[in-house]
Amino acid sequence: MKAKYISYQDTHSFSKLVLDYVNDEEFLKSFYSFRPDMDGLKQAVDARNFKGNRTELVAVLTRQYQNVKTNKSVKHNIDSLAQENTFTITTGHQLNLFTGPLYFIYKIVTAINLALELKIAYPEKNFVPVYWMATEDHDFEEINHVSVDEKNISWIQQTNGATGRLDTKTVAAAVLAYKGYLGISKNGKKLAKLVENAYLNNNNLADATRVLVNSLFENYGLVIVDADDPTLKRQFCDIIKEDITEQRSADLTVKTSEALEKQGYKTQVNGRDINFFYLQDNLRERIVEKDGKFVVKNTDINFTREEIIAEIEANPERFSPNVIMRPLYQEVILPNIAYIGGGAEVSYWMQLKANFDYYEIDFPVLLLRNSALLVDKRSAENMNKLGFNFEDIFLPTEDLQTIWTKKNSESQITLDDDRRALQAVFDKIKLNAFKIDKTLENSADAAKTKTNRLLENLEKKFLRAEKRKHEISLNQIENVKNRLFPNGTLQERVVNLAPMYVNYGDDFISSLIENFQPLGGDFTLLLPS
Repeated sequence: MKAKYISYQDTHSFSKLVLDYVNDEEFLKSFYSFRPDMDGLKQAVDARNFKGNRTELVAVLTRQYQNVKTNKSVKHNIDSLAQENTFTITTGHQLNLFTGPLYFIYKIVTAINLALELKIAYPEKNFVPVYWMATEDHDFEEINHVSVDEKNISWIQQTNGATGRLDTKTVAAAVLAYKGYLGISKNGKKLAKLVENAYLNNNNLADATRVLVNSLFENYGLVIVDADDPTLKRQFCDIIKEDITEQRSADLTVKTSEALEKQGYKTQVNGRDINFFYLQDNLRERIVEKDGKFVVKNTDINFTREEIIAEIEANPERFSPNVIMRPLYQEVILPNIAYIGGGAEVSYWMQLKANFDYYEIDFPVLLLRNSALLVDKRSAENMNKLGFNFEDIFLPTEDLQTIWTKKNSESQITLDDDRRALQAVFDKIKLNAFKIDKTLENSADAAKTKTNRLLENLEKKFLRAEKRKHEISLNQIENVKNRLFPNGTLQERVVNLAPMYVNYGDDFISSLIENFQPLGGDFTLLLPS
């Protein structure tokens, strides 16, 4: 594959906040600490005041990997986390079935590539790419399906607890359906074997996800963290207690959100008075304060202030952070300098800056993950034959069809020359009207407006009639758009790894590693070589 890069703005697919952040909008600077460039990253490294326990982190990771066959680069990276000159580059995501949409893969590749770039820039330091598994999320319906060839493969299961703890006994039917799609090609059989080993030979979804993601990325030293761990949670105890009993985060988040909204930015998350769930097997429910007690919603569990403090100290693993507190937890236990996320994540992290400042936790560099569109050979050939540049494909289907029709019509279907001629005529009419009676000037303007509207409607009829003559080419345009933008959205938000792996095998991921530029600030088009 070869790569071509275009600005995020030209894709018409990213929010105002994301575009302004990439373009260094002055107003946003108070909502983050360092720019997402090499200078900003160096400042983040120099300023990092990591207070977490490196020895405990290494011990937890070593235990989590004890039954996973890993490349020596993974073991090396885990061990290096004990050293003061080692930092992490982190991305996080839910435990989507069979890796979910492609952007999950793109997140990890961005983290790997940024770690490599930083190691080259600062060889005296170590940079470890980390995938933070969102094992404590409980919204199973968000992650229990995957799209392959416009068909959904789903894992049917009832659960209300943390998805990472979910038993994989019932996933066999989904694995079988996925293998059926992968087929009998060499690449398909290889991915099928990886999936089968991960999901059928591990007892829970967290372990299954770790094994599958490790098998895809172990050569690049990716370290996978499951923070649903009592040893790691204990390092977060003080913040858990303060958030639950003092409840300051909501006000901080609201003020930040209001400031962003006044500037026209859409905020992503809403703070709560208490930002923790109570977590047990098959249970993850919000904690709320009611009548002087701390109540676990939809249960009979409740605590006095003294009792909940004692419970946090005795069993910190039972307190699960929500979207507001999870980033703080991450930065407490990891020597992190950069977080890589999609547009929505960049937005909600900015809402948390005041929270980080309050708890005196270093705020990492926010880096927009690499985004990409892989253009298959057939689509590339069709676009070339139709006379479009690759950048044009981001335009709406109807716009592309109109552009093509106007370029290829043998008839005159635009009335621009006629409009200019009529403009001159109406200017003369308006002048005469003014000489006769000043009040007639408005009537002349109204007549001109009505005539222009009639011309616009006539031009639309010309265009529709001309389009009917070119049905085959216009259908080709629609088909290309549907292939590259399933459900009318970016490919990466819908398509799974499966078709890419079947077609390209390991070369797909290696091509991403080769072509993604984490500090490039552009959208990546991956084209046939």
